[in-house]
Amino acid sequence: MATFRFTSTCIETLATVLPDEVLTSAEIEARLRPMYERLRLPEGRLELMTGIRERRLWPVGTLPSDASAAAGRAALERSGLTADQVELFVHSAVCRDMLEPATASFAHRKIGLPAQAQIFDLSNACLGFLNAVVVAAGLIESGQIRCALVVAGENGRPLVEQTLATLRDRPLSRNEIKPYFANLTIGSGAVAAVVCHEDLVKDRPRHRLQGGVARAATEASDLCRGDTHGADALAMQTDSERLLVAGVDLAADTWREFVAVSGRAGAAFDRTVCHQVGSVHRRRLYETLGLDLSRDYSTFETLGNMGSVSLPATLAAAVEAGVIVPGNQVALLGIGSGLNCLMLSLAW
Repeated sequence: MATFRFTSTCIETLATVLPDEVLTSAEIEARLRPMYERLRLPEGRLELMTGIRERRLWPVGTLPSDASAAAGRAALERSGLTADQVELFVHSAVCRDMLEPATASFAHRKIGLPAQAQIFDLSNACLGFLNAVVVAAGLIESGQIRCALVVAGENGRPLVEQTLATLRDRPLSRNEIKPYFANLTIGSGAVAAVVCHEDLVKDRPRHRLQGGVARAATEASDLCRGDTHGADALAMQTDSERLLVAGVDLAADTWREFVAVSGRAGAAFDRTVCHQVGSVHRRRLYETLGLDLSRDYSTFETLGNMGSVSLPATLAAAVEAGVIVPGNQVALLGIGSGLNCLMLSLAW
């Protein structure tokens, strides 16, 4: 069991940037009408099964570093800190511009960060952003740095477009389309956080990162696999049913350890935010953990699953909506394919 305890680390600023283009589930089904008619699938199936009405897409040609840089600039504009104070910069998305160099290199230049900042990519499916925050917090707690900027920019368009082409052009059966279904829930977005030592937070609440627990179940690593598909496309296949079961089982094990380490049961948290997969996953997760669903805040209905951006962007949305306010105890319930789970407690 990997455990983390932090005493001096704060999330000083959190900022989200979303694309303007909206793609509804109804529009997706309209583009798949020939397949729906051939397989006699009922209209409205996508939204009914996932709870996702729409998702956002970046314009064609948008790079992950473009999205990450936009969020990073937005965070620094809101922050009480300046770019030259950033000593660590991490791009933590699933999506990357290319294999080499690190996408952080491009985003670092686009934001205008200092040369003395250490930069790298950290990728771990939908858990990458939380992993990067933990790494930054560890460096802050050990005295090696005082300020980090963590970003993630996910571009779901290549995956959604490739999936639509596959389902439209290939004569797949009902069983054969199942591994592609999860791809249609994917959306795009970007998020950034300024993570720093509490001494640097001036004239605003100190949103303290308190600690957490991480756990892996890599025997399930083959249940969701994504890769490149040609020059400008992505492909992914998911065993959604088995992934749901394995993911919730892992979350249950992690939650028990999280409660033991943090000393807080579900009732001690004012709000919870989980990774945004869809309605079925959220309901099963909260039932299994024995958590009050009314304390959850969700964005999947209008943003879909934005990969590593989803959980922090949902936290930011809850704060913006006034649902999470200073003084709230918040549980962040992260999970990503692999499978990996990371749960953090945050005193907002």
